[in-house]
Amino acid sequence: MAHRVAALTPQEAVIYLMVLTSASDGAIKDEELRTIGRVVRSFPMFAEADEQGLVETAEACGALMSSDGGLHKVLEAAAAALPAHLGETAYAAVVDVVTADENLDMTEIRVLELIRNALKVPDDGAQAIEHAARARHMTVDGVA
Repeated sequence: MAHRVAALTPQEAVIYLMVLTSASDGAIKDEELRTIGRVVRSFPMFAEADEQGLVETAEACGALMSSDGGLHKVLEAAAAALPAHLGETAYAAVVDVVTADENLDMTEIRVLELIRNALKVPDDGAQAIEHAARARHMTVDGVA
């Protein structure tokens, strides 16, 4: 019997992916939370979104993630909710979050790969998004 995938809006799907990525290294850091909030405030796809619902959405994602097979449930639900033209937008949001703490570990790299595959983001698109994120997070002293 197939399990039912959680029904998400495209906006919720991106938030779920950002929370999943942020939590993948075992803790959601303040920089990552601030970045999630900034993405929700600045990306046009969230223009109609209620920022107050962000905590509720993040908590619902946490509950799904902690269930049996939670990582894959989140990936499936997000992929099902996102139209193809928003795959790179969602990946850009996730990369922003994962680069917010300036420390990319192997778990986060693997989660990025899983998200890229689930959303069918082409390699050249993913590389351009990752390059742009590094450029955005570069500091005056040359540290990204």
